Order: sequence, then structure tokens, then C-alpha cells
Amino acid sequence: MSGTHALWSPSPSPDAPLAVLLHGRGADEHSGADLAVHIPESYQTVALRGPVSLGSGRYTWFENQGIGRPRPESLASSLAWFHDWRSREAPSRPVVVVGFSGGAAFAGAVVLESPTSVLGAALLYGTVPFDAGLPTDEGQLEGARVFHAQSLDDEVMPRDLMERTWHYLRLESGANVVAMRTSGPHEVSHEVSLGLQRWLAFIEGRTEES
Repeated sequence: MSGTHALWSPSPSPDAPLAVLLHGRGADEHSGADLAVHIPESYQTVALRGPVSLGSGRYTWFENQGIGRPRPESLASSLAWFHDWRSREAPSRPVVVVGFSGGAAFAGAVVLESPTSVLGAALLYGTVPFDAGLPTDEGQLEGARVFHAQSLDDEVMPRDLMERTWHYLRLESGANVVAMRTSGPHEVSHEVSLGLQRWLAFIEGRTEES
């Protein structure tokens, strides 16, 4: 497991919320930093490098037992790593985790483990980490705020996991969910970007509706 590598943006204010940007599998913190264009300027951002090396400058958040299916022991180790990082770098700040693809599964893990430990979790073009040692019971995400976006044309994520995630978040999890389904490739669309920005402004308390 690697040390912590992070790319920080300047903070717009002393009490700005922090958006933690989580890249997809096989990328790094520079790819994660690309997500900053979808984050309102009232947030500070930090793009983390996943703690698990895949070699050749590629990283991820956990070892897989299949696409979108984390190994429980690896996921638990990475969650401990994340909590250690947060306790050192952002112990008392409001934090939103924003994950893309494999990073979305890790964002889902953070909020499943402790639904109210973050201000919100955005799962972009990824799936909930089912069957990975974390509870996914009905009502598990009571009190959590979740933004979820997926594409009906996505050829990267398994269709069964996408459907299971869509159903769970909207109908079983108990979370306060904003969910978007769009068309297009496995990348953040303009429509999803606008939706994410509205949601982030809402949970920050700057707007009355998402």
C-alpha cells in the first residue's frame, strides 16, 4: 500500500467544505484532479492517489475479485488508510467524497461504513460495493446524502451491478438520493456535471433545492 499522494486546490475560505476526489481504477491523483472542474468554487478540492498500486504508475482503491467487486480485506485496509489520512489532514472539516468509476465504489464504501461521517457522497459512473464486508441492509444509509449518476450506454461497469446499485440507492438504502441516468460514454457528461454542481451547492446550504 502506497503512502499518501494528494493534489490540493487553494481554499476559497477558512471554513470551506472539502471535496475529496477519487479517481477511477488504473489512474492516479492527476486524473482525479480533473474532476475539480465539476466542483463549485466554494469548495476546496483534494485529489487523492489510491493506496493500492497496479504497477506502471497506475493505482486503485482496492483489489478486485471482478469488475466492481472489491475484496473485503483489501477494502477494509483502504478504508483504514482513508480514515488515517482524514484524521491527519481534515479532522474537523465537512467532507464530501466524489468518486468516479472505481473511485465511486470507494466513495460508496466510505458512506456505507459510516453514513453521517461525511457531508455527502457522489458516486459517478460506478456502483455500490456489494458483498464486500460492508452492510447494505435496507435503511443502512439513513441520514446520508448521496448523488448517483450512471449512463445507460456504459460499457465499462457490469450491467447487473449498475441495476442493483440504482435500485438499492433509490428504493432501499434510506439515503436522501439525487439520481441521474443519462446516455453517452463512461465519462462525466455536461448534464451530470451541472446536476452534481447543483447538488453540492444544495448540501453546502447555498441553495434551497437540488
